[in-house]
Amino acid sequence: MESAIGLPPSLLLSLLPQVKQGGAHIVMHEIICPHCGKAFKIDEAGYADILKQVRDYDFEKQLRERLLLAEQDKQNAIELAQVRVASELQKAAAAKDTEIQALKAKLDASDTAQKLALTEAVSVVEKERDELKNDLRRIELEKHLAEKSLKEKYETQLKDRDDAIERLRDMKARLSTKMVGETLEQHCETEFNRIRATAFPRAYFEKDNDAKRGSKGDYIFRDADEAGIEIVSIMFEMKNESDETATKKKNEDFLKELDKDRNEKGCEYAVLVSLLEPDSELYNTGIVDVFHRYPKMYVVRPQFFIPIITLLRNAAMNALKYKSELALVKAQNVDITNFENELETFKTGFARNYELASSKFKTAIDEIDKSIDHLQKTRDALLGTDRNLRLANDKAQDVTIKKLTRGNPTMAGKFSELRNQGSSDAK
Repeated sequence: MESAIGLPPSLLLSLLPQVKQGGAHIVMHEIICPHCGKAFKIDEAGYADILKQVRDYDFEKQLRERLLLAEQDKQNAIELAQVRVASELQKAAAAKDTEIQALKAKLDASDTAQKLALTEAVSVVEKERDELKNDLRRIELEKHLAEKSLKEKYETQLKDRDDAIERLRDMKARLSTKMVGETLEQHCETEFNRIRATAFPRAYFEKDNDAKRGSKGDYIFRDADEAGIEIVSIMFEMKNESDETATKKKNEDFLKELDKDRNEKGCEYAVLVSLLEPDSELYNTGIVDVFHRYPKMYVVRPQFFIPIITLLRNAAMNALKYKSELALVKAQNVDITNFENELETFKTGFARNYELASSKFKTAIDEIDKSIDHLQKTRDALLGTDRNLRLANDKAQDVTIKKLTRGNPTMAGKFSELRNQGSSDAK
């Protein structure tokens, strides 16, 4: 039987110890051919295929060896039984022959008695002979039944092994691809909704659509008691990767972002439901906690989706009493805080209004002072005008022809002529 890459299983066994791995992550495997000495490399999928073939070959080889040993044990037992039966038959036959000869000798002496004794002796011998033959046939039947039982046992084991492999392949095919049109998220949502009414009647389980802070998880689970006090909250992330995906992701690649989403959305726990790293013995064992990397975080396979919710919820129920008391204390503190906040708001508002009123009052006083100053300046201006008008009037009253014509002979002559003319007209 040759492998899928054309190498005999014995050659594969000789190649496997030569695999070289680098670093913490296996990148490529280097294998040296024991015949030609040529080195060649295979990827993770090729190496896994070779390892699977070697395991299948070892299993079949061990099965054939055990069947061969069982066959040899069966043949040895049959041969031993046949030798023993033959020896016993020979001994019995020899003894009976001796007895028959003795009886015949006696019969020769007494014909009737001898015939009767001989008949009885032959009957006994034949009976014993038939019993020996029956024993031999029984041994043959037991050997046949044992052989058949052993064959059926190994056939059953082979069938169980094939069925288990087929079930695993079927589960992987259904879970790692679309499950009748469902994604892994839809599968988990369907599983939860199937038991929501009976197991989690007051629970919230919806998609996380809040991306205000730049990221979001897949689903958020919250459960509360009748008083509305939260029992437990879980941030879920679902990751699936088909066998045809070129770049294989690891579960650890998503833990940091999941922890960030848990903190931003105020969830107590974080759970990664993952089909990544399908051959990992760690993640295939069941529920895996990764507290050493991130607090209150688990990685589970889809079949443990409901059990992890139940486990965390039941654990949180034990602390519900303390949560209720804490919520009551918080409520009382909130009442006190609200009173203090309202008092502080009133004091702040009153102080603000006082400051505004004081500022307006000061502005009004300033404006009055400005108006008084302006009126005083107007009063002073009016008083100054009155003084100037009085001076002007005084000056006007003091004006005479004599003063006006002083130093101006022309105007003095004119006024003299006018005075003379006026005197003539009067006469």
